[in-house]
Amino acid sequence: MPPMPPITPGELTRLAESLGLPLAEDEREEIDTLHALAEGFIGGLDLITSCPEPERPSVPFRESSVPSPEANPLGAWVTRTSVRERADGRLAGRTLALKDNIALAGVPMAGGSDFLNGYVPEEDATIVRRVLDEGVEIVGKATCEYLSASGGSHTSASGRVRNPHDPTRTSGGSSSGCGALVASGEVDLAIGGDQGGSIRFPASYCGIVGMKPTHGLVPYTGILSIDAHIDHTGPMTANVMDNAMLLEVLAGSDGLDPRQGIVATENYSTAASRGVEGLRIGVLTEGFHESVDPGVEASVRDAIASLESRGAHVVPVSVPNHAVHGGLVLPFLLIGGFELIAGGGFPSHACQPIPFGLAEAFARWRTHNEEMPPNVKLMLLVGAHARAHGGEAVYAKAVRLREAARQDYDRVLAEIDALVMPTTPTTAPPLPSEAPSFVETMRAISTGVANTAQFDATGHPAISVPSNASRGLPVGSMFVGRYWDEATLYRLAAAVEADRE
Repeated sequence: MPPMPPITPGELTRLAESLGLPLAEDEREEIDTLHALAEGFIGGLDLITSCPEPERPSVPFRESSVPSPEANPLGAWVTRTSVRERADGRLAGRTLALKDNIALAGVPMAGGSDFLNGYVPEEDATIVRRVLDEGVEIVGKATCEYLSASGGSHTSASGRVRNPHDPTRTSGGSSSGCGALVASGEVDLAIGGDQGGSIRFPASYCGIVGMKPTHGLVPYTGILSIDAHIDHTGPMTANVMDNAMLLEVLAGSDGLDPRQGIVATENYSTAASRGVEGLRIGVLTEGFHESVDPGVEASVRDAIASLESRGAHVVPVSVPNHAVHGGLVLPFLLIGGFELIAGGGFPSHACQPIPFGLAEAFARWRTHNEEMPPNVKLMLLVGAHARAHGGEAVYAKAVRLREAARQDYDRVLAEIDALVMPTTPTTAPPLPSEAPSFVETMRAISTGVANTAQFDATGHPAISVPSNASRGLPVGSMFVGRYWDEATLYRLAAAVEADRE
């Protein structure tokens, strides 16, 4: 790491003016003293650069390869590998794919980008250690949208991901590869990420089960972030019981992730078999908005009727600001995301582990800007503009409004056990053309977000489970619960799964 260049008295003066910190008259008169003190501070920074790094972890040898197009017809794999550390455990005999923003030591991680190509994590993410300790075989890294910034499946630097139900349609993003791999049966289990709907979009479009847990239930240590206020990671599986079992393995504090405080866990797989008799379900009026496709609405209402036939009590409920609450993720995505990328892939103020080499790898983003998809460029530009024009106040207000929005849903959830609504307003839309225009690209990244982003902002747990298909394509029904009450969501999802035609 090279030392910092020296600072001149003239540069001090120019920096002061540019930052709105003009030097007072006595400070200008003592510019030489000010300069000497500044040089002393820089010398302290140089002392850090000259210190030897702490002992680095021993990186395990884990062979990996990029699959051929013939072996990857859906475009859902970015890397293949085989990592298993024990033959027993709750996940023994199961195969698992990791979204390619989750660190698997010794295996490349690009986060859907090109500028991170060649970056190899030296330590496993916490959740990787947990699944390996339970006997799973990790068989590869699943394609991830470029920096997890798309709800479509067409922005990854490795190429587009196709829906196994119809290869001309999106699989949903940003956990695009995870959804396609589980739905096609290529893996038993997957772990995705969700900052606006990125577990639940692919679950809905591909017809699998996707759980966005309560914020902080599953540690995010060792996973590429967008903003700590909205970062979630969780299980994506072909059925409810597998999802519940995987969450049991993933959940719990690791003592490292600042997103986590006191975490409450349960035996989710036991809960999934309890049935739904006596549960109170609130049908969210604003969740069935005008953009919901009639076939999707019919499917979700059929699922609600099946729950009622099993003894659940169904009532209409309203959260008038539901649509407004969805917009609360924008300051975190735009301002928080910009600061994260510009800052080297991690928030400089957060007390959390920083992987070796990540900052240096992230610094390459400026040399790969021509390859960035337009949605990522636009987000960076708006984030930079907001940061330069009072964005800190907008961000701070969003943090306060986030808590107010949580209370808005909590007031309704105090009278019921869960909310229900469509996960996405339509079935999987067609993929953009092979050479899409800017407008086409942008339109395809956020078509399903109307009911999902709210719960990334508030942190409530939300699960998408397949209900009856519409015109041959999967439909997702979404249940939203109280903080730490994933168990109730699994009870509801298991009943819908059992009654699905």
